[in-house]
Amino acid sequence: MNSAYAMLQKKARAELSVNDRPNIPVVQIAMATCGIAAGALDTKKAFEEAIEQLEIDAIIKTTGCFGHCYAEPIVLIDHPISGFPPLFYNKVTPGKAKMLTRMFLKDSDPRLEHVYGAMIPNELLPEVMEFPRFGMEKRIAMEHCGKVDPEEIASYVMKDGYSTLAKTLEDSSLNIIEVISEAKLRGRGGAGYLTALKWAEVAQHDSAVKWVVCNADEGDPGAYMDRMLLESDPHRVIEGMILCGKAVGATRGVFYVRTEYPLAVKIVKKALQQAREWNFLGDAILGSDFSFDIEVFEGFGAFVCGEETALLQSMAGFRGMPTARPPYPTQKGFMGYPTVVNNVKTLAMVSSILQNGAQWFRSMGTVESPGTAIFSVVGDVVYPGLVEIPMGITLRELIFDICGGISNAKNFKSVQIGGPSGGCLGEEMLDTPIDFDSLLSAGAMMGSGGLVVMAHDTCPVNVARYFLDFTQKESCGKCTFCRIGTKYLLDILTRVTEGESSLEELKTLQEVGISIQEGSLCGLGKTAANPVLSSIRYFSEEFEEHILEKKCRGHVCRKLIAFYIDLDACARGCDVCVGSCPTEAIFTTSTRKKGIDQQLCVKCGECMTACPPEYDAVRRISPAHLVPVIENPSPKTTKT
Repeated sequence: MNSAYAMLQKKARAELSVNDRPNIPVVQIAMATCGIAAGALDTKKAFEEAIEQLEIDAIIKTTGCFGHCYAEPIVLIDHPISGFPPLFYNKVTPGKAKMLTRMFLKDSDPRLEHVYGAMIPNELLPEVMEFPRFGMEKRIAMEHCGKVDPEEIASYVMKDGYSTLAKTLEDSSLNIIEVISEAKLRGRGGAGYLTALKWAEVAQHDSAVKWVVCNADEGDPGAYMDRMLLESDPHRVIEGMILCGKAVGATRGVFYVRTEYPLAVKIVKKALQQAREWNFLGDAILGSDFSFDIEVFEGFGAFVCGEETALLQSMAGFRGMPTARPPYPTQKGFMGYPTVVNNVKTLAMVSSILQNGAQWFRSMGTVESPGTAIFSVVGDVVYPGLVEIPMGITLRELIFDICGGISNAKNFKSVQIGGPSGGCLGEEMLDTPIDFDSLLSAGAMMGSGGLVVMAHDTCPVNVARYFLDFTQKESCGKCTFCRIGTKYLLDILTRVTEGESSLEELKTLQEVGISIQEGSLCGLGKTAANPVLSSIRYFSEEFEEHILEKKCRGHVCRKLIAFYIDLDACARGCDVCVGSCPTEAIFTTSTRKKGIDQQLCVKCGECMTACPPEYDAVRRISPAHLVPVIENPSPKTTKT
C-alpha cells in the first residue's frame, strides 16, 4: 500500500516541479471568499499584468485562507535570491501589486515599510516580527490553510496528505475507533459529543449499507469556519471522511454543503474528482479491498438543517425538520441505514490524530476537552478572522492577546459565543476557559465556533432580541414550545426595547425561556432562549433601565433614543447633515446652525455618520434628556 502511495507522491512531485524552479520568485495570493471579497481577483490580475510587462520570471500561485481576514487581500512573496524569508503583505491593492512587482520581484527591494510580517524570523529583518498571532495559535485542522492550493491535489499530497489513509489501509491491526476514543475527540459542531461513540455505534451494525455524512450546513451569523476549511484544504476533510468510512464499515459518503457557499461547493466537487482520479476514492482504494465514494448535496440554507436529523430529512427530499430520537441516526439514519454525521472541523482532525497518536492530541487542551478549536472572531475586535487555539485558554486571552483587543479604542462590553444558540457573557466572565463544560456552566456554549465581540456602545437587550429574532424565523415550527414560545419571547423583548414592558414580563422571559429549553425536540429549540437568559443573567441592570427609566445605555434601541445637534459644536454654514437626512428633519436656525425636528426624525443616524469628525456635533441621548437641549423650530427658522 505504501508503494502505491509512494508512486502517487512521485507523481505529485513531478506535477509541481513544472512550476517549482530554483531561485524563481513565487507570489502566493489568498483566494478564499474573504480574499476575493476584498479584491484578490484584481490583485492577482495586477501581478500577472506587471510580471508580463516587465518580463520577469516569476510564478503566481493561489492558496486558501490564512485566517487573517482583516488583512485581505494577503500576498506571500518568496524571493529566494533576495536573501529575505517569505514575506507577507496585507491589503494588497492592484497599485501595491504593481509596485511590489517592480521593486521586489525585479529589483529585490522588499519595501519593508509595506511588510506585514515574515513567515519565519530572519536576522535581516530584526524589526519584522513573525506574521501576527501565528505564534499564539496551535493549528491542526488549519495546518495547511494558506499553504496548499485547494484546487490542486498534488499540493496536498506533497504535504503528506492521504499518507494516514495509506498507512491505515496497510495496517489491518490498527483500530481507528480505539485511537479516536483514546484521544477523546469531541464533535466540533456544537454539542461536543464524543466522536468515537458515534463511530462505534455504527460499526457494530452488520448492515450492508452505511453512510458517512459531513455536516457543512454552517448557518450561524458571523461563523464561517467550515466554509474556510472546505475552500482552503478540502482534501483534509475528505481524508477524514474516508478514514471514518473505513472505521465504521461504510462505503458511501455525502458532503451536505449549503448552497450559499458556491466557492466551497465548486472546490469540494473538484477535489472529489481529483481524489477519484488519484485512487483515493472509488473502488479498491490504493489497491486495497476497501471502496468508498463521496457525493455532494447542496442544502437550501435552513438553519435548522444543522441539526443532524433535520439534515438527513433534507437529504431524503423532505422538508428539513428534526425527528424524534431514538432511533438515532447511528441506528437508523439516511435512507434508514446506520449513519455517522460529523462536522467539517471534527473530520479535519482525524488524520492528524491517527498520524501522531492519541497522546499527542491529548497533550493539548484540557482533560475533558482535549485538542484545539477553531473560532471565527468578529465584531468590535482589532484582528477579526479565524483562529485555531488549544482548548482551555480564556476568553480574555483569545480576545485581547490573540485578536488585539477592542477596536477603535473602545471598552469591552460582552461576547456572544456559540452563535444564536449561545450565550452573551459579560466582562466578569472574560477569564472563563474556552472548553465545552466551562462555557455551559457560564450559561453559553461552544457551538460551532462563532464568537461576536461587542464594545461598550452595544445594547445586550437589543442583541438578545436580534439573535432570538433569527432563531424564531429559522424555527421549523414542529414543536409547540419552539414555535409559539420563541415568538412569545420575541414579543416581550421587543416591548422591552421600546420601553413598554414591565418587571413582571422580565420574570416571564425567564420562565418561558426555561420551558422552551425543557420542552423542545431538537437542539435549536433547546438553546433558542440561551441569548435571552444569559443576557438577563449578566446584564439585568440594563433590562431594568429599559423598563423603568425608558433608557438604553448603549443608545441603540430606537424608541429610547433621540438625536440632537450640539449648537456649540455645530459649524455655521455646514450643510452636510441636511443632505443626509431622508425625512428633511434637520432645519437651519437664524444663526445658520442646525437643529432636528423630533417629530420628523426617524432616528436613522445618517446625520451622525455624515457630520464631519472635526465638528462631531450630532449626539444620541435618551428622549427624556432632550427637552432642555433643543426646542421645536421657531417661525424664524427655515428648512433647508
